[in-house]
Parts: sequence; structure tokens; C-alpha cells
Amino acid sequence: MNAYIVAFLIFGACFGFFTFSRRHLFSEGPTQSLPTHEPNLFDGRSFWVLLCSFLWPIMLLTGVNTAWVLFKRQARQAR
Repeated sequence: MNAYIVAFLIFGACFGFFTFSRRHLFSEGPTQSLPTHEPNLFDGRSFWVLLCSFLWPIMLLTGVNTAWVLFKRQARQAR
């Protein structure tokens, strides 16, 4: 049982580490937010990795949804 929990958290941390540069696709939709000038705890890589460690299944679903929205948008523009 503990091995499953540890694997879940490690996979989530890896997911967060590799998706940090594209985190706008997992929360607010396909548009990037404006960068802030003030460093904030909630803007850092460590917070993103920690968040994804526990919530990576939800983040994965929101990423799939955003990818679907972007795909439909590109298909509409190609017509």
C-alpha cells in the first residue's frame, strides 16, 4: 500500500517538474497569463511540483480538456 502512495507522489512530482513551463494549459486555459514582477510563493516551480504531486490526475484531465479545445480551435481556423 505504501509503495502505491509513494509511486503516486513521485509520478506527480515528475509531472509537475516537466509541465512547469506549460502550467498555463492546466489551469486558466490555452492563453498564457502575464508575468508578474513580484516573486510570489504561488508562482514558483516548487509550489507547482508540490501541487501536482497531490493533484496530478486532475491536472492531467484539465490538460486533456485544454488540448481538445486547442485542437477544435485549430480545426476551425483551418476551414
